[in-house]
Amino acid sequence: MDSYGDWLRGRTDDQLCALVSARPELITPVPADLGALAARAAAPSAVSRALDRLDRAALAVLEAVAVLPSPTLTALKKALGARSAEVVERLRDLGLLWPGPSRSLRLAPGVRAALTHPAGLGPSARETLAALPLERLLELAEDLGVSTAFASAPGLAESLAERLADPGPLVEDAGPEARAALEHLAWGPPTGRIDNARRRVGLAEARSPVDRLLARGLLIATDDRTVTLPREVGLYLRGGVLFREDVITAPVPSGTRRPQRLTDQIASGQAFTLLRLTEELLEHWGVRPPPVLRGGGLGVRELRAAAGRLDLTERDAAIVVEVAHAAGLLDRDGGSSEWLPTRSYDLWLLRDAAARWTELAGAWLETDRVPGLVGERDDRDRTINALTDGNIRSSAPRVRRETLAVLPEGVAPDEESVLRALAWRNPRRASGLHDRLVSWTLHEAAFLGVTGFGARASYAGALLSGGDVAGELGALLPEPVDQVVLQADLTAVAPGPLVPDLARELALTADVESKGGATVYRFTPESVRRALDAGRTVSELLDLLARHSSTPVPQPLSYLVEDVGRRHGRLRVGTALSYVRCDDPAALDEILADRRAATLRLYRLAPTVLASRLSRQDLLESLRSVGFSPVPESPEGGLVVTRTDARRAEPPARPPVEHEHVVDERVAAAAIRALRAGEEAASVGAPEGEPPRTPSISLIEELRAALGTRLWIGYLDQQGRASSRIIEPVRVDGGFLTAYDQTRASIQRFALHRITGVRKI
Repeated sequence: MDSYGDWLRGRTDDQLCALVSARPELITPVPADLGALAARAAAPSAVSRALDRLDRAALAVLEAVAVLPSPTLTALKKALGARSAEVVERLRDLGLLWPGPSRSLRLAPGVRAALTHPAGLGPSARETLAALPLERLLELAEDLGVSTAFASAPGLAESLAERLADPGPLVEDAGPEARAALEHLAWGPPTGRIDNARRRVGLAEARSPVDRLLARGLLIATDDRTVTLPREVGLYLRGGVLFREDVITAPVPSGTRRPQRLTDQIASGQAFTLLRLTEELLEHWGVRPPPVLRGGGLGVRELRAAAGRLDLTERDAAIVVEVAHAAGLLDRDGGSSEWLPTRSYDLWLLRDAAARWTELAGAWLETDRVPGLVGERDDRDRTINALTDGNIRSSAPRVRRETLAVLPEGVAPDEESVLRALAWRNPRRASGLHDRLVSWTLHEAAFLGVTGFGARASYAGALLSGGDVAGELGALLPEPVDQVVLQADLTAVAPGPLVPDLARELALTADVESKGGATVYRFTPESVRRALDAGRTVSELLDLLARHSSTPVPQPLSYLVEDVGRRHGRLRVGTALSYVRCDDPAALDEILADRRAATLRLYRLAPTVLASRLSRQDLLESLRSVGFSPVPESPEGGLVVTRTDARRAEPPARPPVEHEHVVDERVAAAAIRALRAGEEAASVGAPEGEPPRTPSISLIEELRAALGTRLWIGYLDQQGRASSRIIEPVRVDGGFLTAYDQTRASIQRFALHRITGVRKI
């Protein structure tokens, strides 16, 4: 085959479908013909994207083809091992390798230019010498004893390259110090920097190791400060070996083996903890939402407060916040001034625990937000806050999937071995940010319950593949209970996870005292008052406790609820600036007589009304701080009820998650058909001569009679410019001809009055 395009034309339709499926950018949009496809495949951007998808084995094969003097399959097997044959087939399917003469392999156009220092070797001596001026070539030829009878630059470069083809004697003659200097460049990069690299030092006058190397052509100065090690010299120093280690076999992360049962227990326990933390945070923010910063995001102070409430580090609190936001459970309110749970959060609470975790873990897996960046500094040395655009990284979803996919079954690998395995799978994508994303992914996976003790949970595979995560996880999670054990010391013990309704009511009525396998709640006057403030009545609270207690309600707890309820609401606070109203004048006398209330500056307006200069909220809090239980009153005299779920933001409109473009098989097949048709049209071409002319009276009849055949038509565009097309008519109606235009490889509509003539071909 004479060209890369000819080789593509010889591929079967199935092979071309495999090519465009693996490299979808080649048919976006569909080229006119296979020649255009070959040109697009050789474009630097297309080559770079293809190389970015390759693992270390595939890149090593390409590098070997670039540096071997005779890159045949046999030579590759000798240099890289027998398994390199499989890689060659893969690269051929990707259109990055194609056959050359005498069973050799050739790089696709553009690939060689994209490989910087393949295999860590420099350019060949012939390439390097060809760039030198004639004066320098003459000096080098004189030092090496090469004839200068034909003193042309190409001839001298060729003669010197032949002299350097076997550099062994020159290396040994340069001495051990010079060889040691070469060893620093042997395994790459093959370039170094020295001062005045092009100074002239003859072979006899050379004293320093570098001067001896330059005089013998073992190092070649490409500019005043850069020297390059020719490929032949590098291969000699390596003993003919291209790579130090096995680059064909994928490394497997190593670490401590973990029993799968233990891994699943730890992971599922952490998964349940994540649900509890998310609910606790969003329930609190539903009542006391944090403000949105002027530049967007969540303030450092608010994140620190959330971490303290959840008993987490700020790093882990940021994970809870970011994952809740990614799942659509947390967003700005309509005025964009506060962060609130969304209405989707209430629907999320109605689902079982496994389904709720699946939604959170799936959102984490797909989001481009990186919680690990929270608290760090950006390029302008500003702090990156949670929930801002500053922690968005488009590569995060891909890195998370790749990191979880590389974890072996039943093994908790160390981070270094995971990084090595990922560097082999994506060598061109490895970077400082990539490594940090991997480290953050491992930590976040453990925090979310995707891994346990560092090993991958059994349901993590279903999470990656989109399988039945809830079914697998549900069997591991404890069943929610709807009973608690009430005790005489004003505590309640929940022996397991509570059903959502009971958990919310109990969190409203009591304070969490300790967490773990069993959660202990403590009832206090303040917690009971909190439930009454939220609109619950004494009878409703006692009925709730009686229904969900496995033992009778202890008498001290009943007394506590009834006592707080008896005093609750007797005092009412409104705005005068504010006032206190009570039907019992004796209660107001008690307030006025209390020394602690002296700072409130209360004065009597009537036997049942006290007024104050404080605001209603300040007066409420002040009275509560000295032991009273007032409630707020509306301007109409009604009770103002505050509910924990009263405030919600609208669910955000989430854009679809963009994965790497995948070509459907039918789309690929249609694209190949269009390419073949375009190739055929290009080969047939328009007949010689002027475009046909046909009387308008017979034009429509000829078109209708020619449906399904190939026609050559003359056509005028909207500017009146004449052109000719090769078409296959489909139908004629409404003043238009619908036909497959082979010259453009697409379906087109032609206005009948613009068609100048028709001829069958």
